[in-house]
This record gives sequence, C-alpha cells and structure tokens, in this order.
Amino acid sequence: MVPVTGMRTRPLVIIALVFTTVAGAAVLLFGVPELRAAALWRKQVSPGALSAGHSFLASDCAQCHTPIAGPDPVKCISCHANDRALLGRQPTSFHANIGACADCHREHRGPVTIRTAMNHEALAAIGERRAHRASAAGTPETLRERFLSWQHRLGMPALPAAANPRLTRAETALDCRTCHATRDLHAGLFGRDCAQCHATAQWTLPEFRHPSPRSLECAQCHQAPPSHYMEHFRMISMRIAGEHSARVEQCYLCHQTTAWNDIRSVGYYKHH
Repeated sequence: MVPVTGMRTRPLVIIALVFTTVAGAAVLLFGVPELRAAALWRKQVSPGALSAGHSFLASDCAQCHTPIAGPDPVKCISCHANDRALLGRQPTSFHANIGACADCHREHRGPVTIRTAMNHEALAAIGERRAHRASAAGTPETLRERFLSWQHRLGMPALPAAANPRLTRAETALDCRTCHATRDLHAGLFGRDCAQCHATAQWTLPEFRHPSPRSLECAQCHQAPPSHYMEHFRMISMRIAGEHSARVEQCYLCHQTTAWNDIRSVGYYKHH
C-alpha cells in the first residue's frame, strides 16, 4: 500500500517538471537575447521571398548580409567565383572584375528567379568609384584616365565619348562591345563605337528609316544566312522565289524591305 504522503508528492513532482519544461522553453525563446533578436529580425525586416536559387538561405541571413552594412559582395563572390558558365562567356565575363553584385541583381523579389535590374549608370559608377579611390591614393592621373584604365583591365578599349544625346555622362564612358559584341548584327561593318547610334534603353533607333525598296545595295548592311551558301539556296530558296539565276548578294531579287520572310510574288514564307 502506497503511503499517503507519496500519493500527494507525485502530482507535485509532475507539475514541477511541466513548469520547468515550459520555463526552459520560454528562456530559450525569450530569455536569450541572441536567439530572440535573430528570430524577430528575420521575421520583421525580410523584404520578401528569396529566389528559387537562394531559397535554401531563407533562414540564414548572415550567409549574404553583414549586420548594418547589408548585402556583402564578398559573400556573393565566395559562392559564385567558380561559375565557369558565367565567367567563360564574352557577354558576362566582366563579372570577374565587378565586385558590386547588389547594384544590378535584386533579391527578395519572389521565388521564381533572381531579378536583374540592368543599370548601365550603376556599372559606370562602379568604375568611377574605383577611379576616385585611386585618385585619393595620390595618383596624378585624372578621374577619366583612371576610369579608362579600369576599363582596359576589363578588356574595354578606351574609346572617345560618344556624341549621343540619349546617353548620360556616365554611360558614355562604357564600351558597349565589351558585353554586346556577340550580338553585333552589323558584322563589324559600322565599327566598334555602338554608342554613336544606340542608347542603353533599347537597341532600336526611332529615327532610323530603311533605304528605298528599290535599293540594290542590301549587302552593305545585311548578311545572308548560312543556308544561302549551301545547296539549300539552289534547291529551295531560288525555286520558291522563282529566281533561278539569282546570286546570294542580290537580296532584292527575292526579299522585300517589309520583312525578310516577305518574298516577292509569294508573300510571307518562313523556310529557315
């Protein structure tokens, strides 16, 4: 038979254990300043969901951020420095020398993908900041000379400022071909200074007017597709247009200025 005192003590022990457990959890959640601050900080200051590629870092802000300073490019580089697919392509190889990721790449914009807000002025500003630091170090060169020297280290030839009213002062210091050479539809015929005609907002030129449809010098600007230099040109293209003696450079015999696929006497025909 259990003594009466033992029966009275057992509920008290259970109550004491429950109280101790609850109190311990409360201390962990609310009594330790570091844990409480981290939990509240993540919940209250997060501007939104991370991209799919960075979603695994959602509960570890310190992987990308430094307290007070914000996103730390050194931490970005520690993960992306060996991205051969990025650094091995001509249009994106300049990332190896930038070190200011958050100026263009925006996170916390949703789970689909990281947003790239391409800002040419921000890219130019990176070079200017480096030039300012070099100038403050006591170098006798001017700011622009230091900036162009930085461009040269990125593989950007020093070009004169373009006389284009649609470019800002900072944008004129950039060499478009550093990133866009692989998209040069002019095949180098118009030189290297894209900024003489193009702006950073869009490639198209609102003031451009195509030469007369009666022009016979199409090859000055347009290059025929590879199929025109193969048997495909004789067996397919010439037969469709009904020009059995046409030469590749005689674009005007088959094509119209409305669109490349608008074939004379045939209409719209897509065969490439």
